Amino acid sequence: MAKFDDILPLIGRTKPLLDADIRKYDEELSKTVHESRFLVIGGAGSIGSAVSKEIFDRDPKLLHVVDISENNMVELVRDIRSSKGYGSGEFATYAIDAGSDIFESFMRTGGGRKDGSTGYDYVLNLSALKHVRSEKDPYTLMRMVDTNVFNTDKTMKLAKEYGARKYFCVSTDKAANPVNMMGASKRIMEMFLMRRSLEMPVSTARFANVAFSDGSLLYGFNRRLEKNQPISAPNDVKRYFVTPKEAGELCLMSTILGENRDIFFPKLDDELNMVTFSDIAVKYLRARGYEPVECATEDEARARVSELKAEHKYPVYFFTSDTTGEKSFEEFYTDKETLDMERFEALGVIKNEAVFEESKLTMFTDRIGGMRNKGVWERSEMIDLFNEMIPEFHHLETGKFLDNRM
Repeated sequence: MAKFDDILPLIGRTKPLLDADIRKYDEELSKTVHESRFLVIGGAGSIGSAVSKEIFDRDPKLLHVVDISENNMVELVRDIRSSKGYGSGEFATYAIDAGSDIFESFMRTGGGRKDGSTGYDYVLNLSALKHVRSEKDPYTLMRMVDTNVFNTDKTMKLAKEYGARKYFCVSTDKAANPVNMMGASKRIMEMFLMRRSLEMPVSTARFANVAFSDGSLLYGFNRRLEKNQPISAPNDVKRYFVTPKEAGELCLMSTILGENRDIFFPKLDDELNMVTFSDIAVKYLRARGYEPVECATEDEARARVSELKAEHKYPVYFFTSDTTGEKSFEEFYTDKETLDMERFEALGVIKNEAVFEESKLTMFTDRIGGMRNKGVWERSEMIDLFNEMIPEFHHLETGKFLDNRM
């Protein structure tokens, strides 16, 4: 695994993104965290564990972490205990599904605390289906709707019901002018959040790919080397990247400093910070002592690993992207959104009014419910529904998916 301080050169930067803003606001952040109780949903994933550690660093009154991945939760606890030790407040983890009736009981009882108290001051939801590849079939796509839209709406309702002061939920840069169902699902999630914002304050964040996050292409580079397998990447897809720590800092700043309906995003310069996956692959291999050798086919790349590795070289296969929903570049906001670019040095903020169409949210809920009641649904009818929800949705359909790539 690449160390965090090794990541910056790979993604075209020389210094951490948020240092100046963290220094400026750290007293306020630390004071608020120390005096508050936090619940982090989806807190054992890459972003969730990063923000959980940022909170733990500031010695919260209480930190509860919920995640469906028992193994990732164990690693989070080991990581915190081995690097940071123990704080003065309560820290506990729960391997439960935030969409279940068990979670409702958990919220009602406060997780069975020793002092018998209930409720949280801040609820952060980091759970998500984040992959574009998850739209390839109607079943995973329905789970995406459940996780990214309905569970978000439900957990915000529960947060309000049990006294939370603020709700934070992570969005994605792919929600700006979406071309895939993942980004569109997060855009629809933002609509549901706008409605809930009339009941309690909410803020969110759109940010770039988190370098070496679980399941990402860069994470896959580590796995391929471990397993003596070639590296494969598109040579025409440009992405912004942040480190896991930066992702945690961004989420914490939006949670504590964001006003109702604010969407935080990192200021990144197109020329300096948007890089192709193939460029990162080359830098990654050279940083590990290998000279990349470009192969003409997947078969050639698979066949040459042992031969090239013995010479401190490594086979790579680069290709032009042709898969469904793959946007060639990324953006954080649209020309219709109002921006505050002055408050922070390295962050911009999208300022939102509580604008939503109640009839559309009802229609979406009813149509999805109707599909599930039938017990069968087609991917195409879900895409049609998303198009009705987002008139500017330009779904990029090629008939090919990432599971057909190495």
